[in-house]
Amino acid sequence: MGGGGPEKTLLDFLTEYYSDQLQSIILSSDNRLHYPIYVDFAEVMEHDSPLAHEILFEPTEYLPVFDNAAKLAQETVYEKVKEIWKHESCNEGVDRPPPSIKEFVHVRIEIRGPMLDNPEFCPSIGRVRVKHRGILLTLKGTVIRSGAVKMIEGEREYECRKCKYRFKVHPELESRNSIPKPMFCPSKKQKYCESTSFQLLEGNKVCHDYQEIKIQESTQVLGVGAIPRSIPVILQDDLVDVVKAGDDVIVTGVLTAKWSPDLKDVRCDLEPVLVANYVRRINEIKLDIEIPDEVILQFKNFWSEFKEAPLSGRNAILRAICPQVYGLFTVKLAVALTLIGGVQHVDASGTKVRGESHLLLVGDPGTGKSQFLKFAAKLSKRSVITTGLGSTSAGLTVTAVKDGGEWMLEAGALVLADGGLCCIDEFDSMREHDRATIHEAMEQQTISVAKAGLVTTLSTRTIVFGATNPKGQYDPDQSLSVNTTLSGPLISRFDIVLVLLDTKNPDWDKVVSDHILDQVETENDKFHEDISKKWPLSLLRRYIHFVKGYFRPTLTKEAENVISRYYQLQRRSATENAARTTVRMLESLIRLAQAHARLMFRNEVTRLDAITAILCIESSMTTSAIVDSFGNALHSNFTDDPDQEYATQEEQILAKLNSPDYIISI
Repeated sequence: MGGGGPEKTLLDFLTEYYSDQLQSIILSSDNRLHYPIYVDFAEVMEHDSPLAHEILFEPTEYLPVFDNAAKLAQETVYEKVKEIWKHESCNEGVDRPPPSIKEFVHVRIEIRGPMLDNPEFCPSIGRVRVKHRGILLTLKGTVIRSGAVKMIEGEREYECRKCKYRFKVHPELESRNSIPKPMFCPSKKQKYCESTSFQLLEGNKVCHDYQEIKIQESTQVLGVGAIPRSIPVILQDDLVDVVKAGDDVIVTGVLTAKWSPDLKDVRCDLEPVLVANYVRRINEIKLDIEIPDEVILQFKNFWSEFKEAPLSGRNAILRAICPQVYGLFTVKLAVALTLIGGVQHVDASGTKVRGESHLLLVGDPGTGKSQFLKFAAKLSKRSVITTGLGSTSAGLTVTAVKDGGEWMLEAGALVLADGGLCCIDEFDSMREHDRATIHEAMEQQTISVAKAGLVTTLSTRTIVFGATNPKGQYDPDQSLSVNTTLSGPLISRFDIVLVLLDTKNPDWDKVVSDHILDQVETENDKFHEDISKKWPLSLLRRYIHFVKGYFRPTLTKEAENVISRYYQLQRRSATENAARTTVRMLESLIRLAQAHARLMFRNEVTRLDAITAILCIESSMTTSAIVDSFGNALHSNFTDDPDQEYATQEEQILAKLNSPDYIISI
């Protein structure tokens, strides 16, 4: 390929569209760094469609041409930049380093929009086949393993001892980036040299940063029973250390193959590997649910309808949570508040106080715990479901694995769920050692690792939603620790612990069986159906994400007083269950009150929110300081007039808190 056509077209394209990036590269001070130029593929397509097509199908040939064009484009812009530099240096009187043309510039091609839905160029990792080899491919996935940054030799220069011809040899990816010794002289003079004797020239060595990561397809897009596939990705130069384990990424690169490591008793095969050209973290915009303006207007109209009876509006939303399970109002409220969460803040010492809430359901078999876990996972933008039996401490946190003679960290469930939800069923079946590993992950939202010489801290800003069965028959006279075999420190990390006891209640059994068999067709049921049609899963998902991002509620003086008095009352009355009534409970109350304010579409925490948070804590049956119990959470149902019921509960709670000055007529 000549240096004329495509290179000239790409040169013109870069100077026309990307002169700003070129100018900032020329003005940068370090000549030895590798600089990226981010190019939108849609703009290349618009500028020259046939050339864009060639880049897509022949990237190994055209990407070096594009890089070379970027180097030449610097020369085109250089004079203009020099004038700007002189002008600014004179005016500001600052001695800046002079502009220079950089040797190492790489064009990073970014693919966006509709092309990401094309399975030909953007397949799922499990669908990568031989036909994709050699084309520019874009893959989405989660980084499950990140290797150490190494240094590899970029090229070697040899001189033929016979004809003195000098030539360069580049590393071969197939043979794990080693540079092979040339077999014969490549000189193409009048007569072929055919020499096999060469001298290695020790000149300026070109080296590259090199890192291998492994990405796995997201479990959200897989069907039940499908095993998530993974693929190694090679990052070089400016791309190294851009992502870490647990990040969601979009990688564009060229699919090739390399020999698998030479292990004893293991067949040496060619395994697919993606040589990355562009990497983008999508944690910040992670699967961001598009919320159009008309949907936001729909939310506002909904709340204006229920202005006079706000709790009826709240219950309409709660009914849409796990609609196949009848009743269980308390659990549905707890799930909503946990998913929405409070506001993260930094205290006076600079320590971050988490905004995420944690929920534990303790219940007899068949009380619908797993149903809630699965529904909550659907509502969350990022979720990982696991079971206590199916997770070792490494499977939950992080594990060190040896790959090709090198130790790497592989992310577990809590790290992969960073920024989302981690559902752990059969919580009690984890080994004691495994439970201890999640203490730090739940409170400090980090996991500290010291394995195989790898010492690091990983982020786990995760909501933990656990479900467990009691140990044998639940004994209300005993503490929760005794009934579940979970330690006090672990239980104290859960904001809400709901106990679902399957007591014999003939009336409740009749209602539930009628609901399941769908024998009763009353007007009330039709009303319920209308509500669930108003709030389908997709809309409920959008609502939760909208209120989480839009509202940052602050506590009113009234709410602060109620929460403070309740906490003091709990501390006085907590004799046998001291593990639950710690400062963590106070933080939990604040988080739950903030979450309820968000659920109610408000930016301030009122007394209503504070008392609802107290009701949630009281419903756990483990910390009742106000009344013996608000009833079994399993048998809690939606009332016809929630506002009237709340007025009664509020009066009862305020009377117990011994605050007559706060009992105001509703």
